[in-house]
Amino acid sequence: MMIRILTIIMLLPILLFSQEYQSHFPPEEFQARWEKVFDGIGDAAAVIQGAPDHGGFIYPRQSNTFYYLCGVENPNSYLVLRGKSRTVTLYLSPYRTHHEDRTYNLKNIELVKKRTGVHEVKPVGELKTIDARMIYTPFGPAEGQGQSRGELLNAARKSATDYWDSRISRENHFIALLRTRNPRAEIRDLTPILDELRTIKSPREIELLRRAGKLAALGIKEAMRTTRPDLYEYHLDAAARYVFLANGARMEAYRSITAAGVDNIIDGHYYFNTSQLNKGDLILMDYAPDYGYYVSDIGRMWPVDGHFLPWQRELCQIILTYHKAILKRIRPGLTPQQIMADAEAEMAPILEKMQFSKPCYEKAARKMVETGGGVFSHLVGMAVHDVGHYYSQPLVPGLVFAVDPQLRVPEENLYMRIEDTILVTQDGIENFTRFAPSELDEIEKTVGRSGIIQKFPPVLKPLINF
Repeated sequence: MMIRILTIIMLLPILLFSQEYQSHFPPEEFQARWEKVFDGIGDAAAVIQGAPDHGGFIYPRQSNTFYYLCGVENPNSYLVLRGKSRTVTLYLSPYRTHHEDRTYNLKNIELVKKRTGVHEVKPVGELKTIDARMIYTPFGPAEGQGQSRGELLNAARKSATDYWDSRISRENHFIALLRTRNPRAEIRDLTPILDELRTIKSPREIELLRRAGKLAALGIKEAMRTTRPDLYEYHLDAAARYVFLANGARMEAYRSITAAGVDNIIDGHYYFNTSQLNKGDLILMDYAPDYGYYVSDIGRMWPVDGHFLPWQRELCQIILTYHKAILKRIRPGLTPQQIMADAEAEMAPILEKMQFSKPCYEKAARKMVETGGGVFSHLVGMAVHDVGHYYSQPLVPGLVFAVDPQLRVPEENLYMRIEDTILVTQDGIENFTRFAPSELDEIEKTVGRSGIIQKFPPVLKPLINF
């Protein structure tokens, strides 16, 4: 008996860590979110559809909205919030999975309730109708891994207008089913309520975003270290991804943008990553992990051979100077427009004194400073282009967004930028991606310093297609 007890004690850590339930958010966090939803819907009900089974050999990932409200990753799940009783019911699929002992299922209902805080757990088959005169559900598409709402809406439009496709989106099909099966109920959009909740990040969300930002920065730094002429863009992609995976990130926030040379860089969402690195070229890299359903966003530029050419240093330095002028002014209570105006005033004498090598470079720099050049970019959270709005109002603590000034020289097909993900704090900012070099001298010292690819060189040479 003693041997058996000792064996169980030794195995206990293994058994605990073999469970795949999320551990970043306790039930209290979900319950606080539900209370805000209840406040928004009154006596109505809200129903949220989880992600479907992906049907392939890929890592299963729940949709952001569903995960945000309960942390359950099971596919084909549903969540119902009843405003009148202020109770929550989770509906799980009864189908067995290959890993049933490691995920939530209908055999461990008490565990599900304990870890999520839901009041009831039932089979999906029991969700027939919803007893409410008003039913809220998200009209906006549910983002998955590497997805943001704008891109999903655009894809849905393409499918709807394709003569040989013409499908309605999954969320629109669900809305139609709700109307058919609850004919006396008014169906309303839950999206604005959820967007408002997701806009301001909680301390636990911030911790995940902090981790994702640091991994993004360290991945970019490793790509810099790996860079040398004659490698390929995908080698840098691999170096950064190694850092993500080795530090616990399951997936990537978006497909790596690793662009070498002006022809690739000019494509803002370049994704082929197949070109060779040539001496004299600049690299633009934009890449981040998905860590616990939270992501980051970062952009850096560096020379392939580790030395900025004079014109490259000239343009990269003016972008960096403007970037820093913006960052040091961000604080609660100010609007992005006020911050840009103050930064423009600081930049005015700098631009006057600077000896630009070409008139088109001066024109591009002045335009960036006058317009902001996209400096106040999108929110960042569970999606890289996260939901919510912040640009037209004073900043508040808990906002997380990308600061991304961009300079364009159309006469030479140039597109250049530097991007960081920042958190608005009580008295300023925290730069989540500050761990990647941004000062030009530091970048030059980092490039080509025996990165991971040099330690484990590729065995196969790229195939050449004629």
